[in-house]
Amino acid sequence: MSCNDADPVSDQQTFLVVVAIDFGTTSSGYAYSFTKEPECIHVMRRWEGGDPGVSNQKTPTTILLTPERKFHSFGYAARDFYHDLDPNEAKQWLYLEKFKMKLHTTGDLTMDTDLTAANGKKVKALEIFTYALQYFKEQALKELSDQAGSDFENSDVRWVITVPAIWKQPAKQFMREAAYQAGLASPENSEQLIIALEPEAASIYCRKLRLHQMIELSSKAVVNGYSASDTVGAGFAQAKEHVRRNRQSRTFLVENVIGEIWSELEEGDKYVVVDSGGGTVDLTVHQIRLPEGHLKELYKATGGPYGSLGVDYEFEKLLCKIFGEDFIEQFKIKRPAAWVDLMIAFESRKRAAAPDRTNPLNITLPFSFIDYYKKFRGHSVEHALRKSNVDFVKWSSQGMLRMSPDAMNALFKPTIDSIIEHLRDLFQKPEVSTVKFLFLVGGFAEAPLLQQAVQDAFGDKCRIIIPQDVGLTILKGAVLFGLDPAVIKVRRSPLTYGVGVLNRYVEGKHPPEKLLVKDGTRWCTDVFDKFISADQSVALGELVKRSYTPAKPSQLVIIINVYSSEHDDVCFITDPGVKKCGTLRLDLTGTGGTAVPARREIQTLMQFGDTEIKATAVDIATSKSVKVGIDFLNY
Repeated sequence: MSCNDADPVSDQQTFLVVVAIDFGTTSSGYAYSFTKEPECIHVMRRWEGGDPGVSNQKTPTTILLTPERKFHSFGYAARDFYHDLDPNEAKQWLYLEKFKMKLHTTGDLTMDTDLTAANGKKVKALEIFTYALQYFKEQALKELSDQAGSDFENSDVRWVITVPAIWKQPAKQFMREAAYQAGLASPENSEQLIIALEPEAASIYCRKLRLHQMIELSSKAVVNGYSASDTVGAGFAQAKEHVRRNRQSRTFLVENVIGEIWSELEEGDKYVVVDSGGGTVDLTVHQIRLPEGHLKELYKATGGPYGSLGVDYEFEKLLCKIFGEDFIEQFKIKRPAAWVDLMIAFESRKRAAAPDRTNPLNITLPFSFIDYYKKFRGHSVEHALRKSNVDFVKWSSQGMLRMSPDAMNALFKPTIDSIIEHLRDLFQKPEVSTVKFLFLVGGFAEAPLLQQAVQDAFGDKCRIIIPQDVGLTILKGAVLFGLDPAVIKVRRSPLTYGVGVLNRYVEGKHPPEKLLVKDGTRWCTDVFDKFISADQSVALGELVKRSYTPAKPSQLVIIINVYSSEHDDVCFITDPGVKKCGTLRLDLTGTGGTAVPARREIQTLMQFGDTEIKATAVDIATSKSVKVGIDFLNY
């Protein structure tokens, strides 16, 4: 833990550039800024490949390993190569997509957690995340070297990786471990890597916006000369045109001003950032602190797995309903590349869904789907559609599934309903009741159906604003965060943290089953010594100090276990809902000579308020600092 928190300049100067990686569920990208010219944010070069009907500012989060399990390619390149393989050969290759969600959905995440490739084979998640981060590291260093005309070293770079705020600590630590293995930073030089929270990054970027850089979804005002009724459709068309014209330049200027929206905010005003991506929706409530415009988090991050993937799952369910679950399962394993094709075709139609759409959406079925279905069932796809009682999906003679707009909207409904319901709950909280703005960001925020639903539900409560280049908001904010990590001053702790200790036994206060008699002294075991409570405000870099005495003065290693709970009224580590979440291992060997003081005192310092928890401990007798590892993955 660096002690020069008061003087952040000194440890910043060593980095020439900040590179942020937005490792998304469905798509990923990176952006960077030279510390000498922080107002310029460069978004990575254009990707080769690119999809019809989908903007390729980012690349799909897909990875391909050879049959020998070595890294082959990432993004469009991985998809195209996999796609062109002979079907029998393709079965040997390992193709993975949308694997980031595994870190959110796995309750007991460890370094050994597996992922399943499209062909059903298992691989270690840590390997895949490491390969992906290595790929971004190489791409970014290559681009920086080309730009600078000389070799850029990894040591010149401060890396920022974004993760959902609602992720649990093990998932955040997992990302850091993968980054260490990919060589972005090392445990000895951990400051080189910042794990940033996605909605926070978005929040930092939104503060810089000028009015011409956003679209307001409400009838209160005419934005850029068009009225709100045109806003959802036309505003986006106009914005997209503006973005397309500027697409040639991949540099965004962030004016070093507080944006106009922001200038309307007064001290103490609150706003919500809704970050809706491929996998998760992440909600953060911030309050503005003047004069510097620092941010304070008012309510702990909430959200859930309500990303645009939910729409894909609904489409898959629809296909199962028409063609049978047994067939779809088989098809995915036997013709994995064709399945990927079908989902790409669906993706571009999904992006064409809009509240006022009247004409149907056609989805091309791959030839091998039609062919394999006939072999599998003995009758045609057309027959299946006629026979199924799915009203809104027809077969068009050109070999396409024809979906009415209602059918497409129905696929969005469960996911959008979850988001709206979650926001409704959030708006019930007293801390959130007087929110002025709602910023809708993330890739899924481009969906007009989601925009409309948010506007209908909350347009009367607050102003709803969408940054124009909405899919890149997080990436650009993450770069700004890397340039100035101190901008977020106060966070909320998502959990109660504490350690297990022995206390003197007090008759009548402590339960008899916790009594432990040791050398004639009566102790109460399993006491939860609380460091910080769930939802407590924590200032950036805030330290909690505690002193402990080892049970035996001669001990050379002290193990202090760290526990967490979602409740704040915890007394014992055996209470329901208390989980062991880490270990402080204090190694006292090599501290001082042979004489061991009669009473040793170990002072532990835990630093909260950052996206990760840092810990250090000092042996008071020798004033030596001892090594502490707080580990959320391997206990």
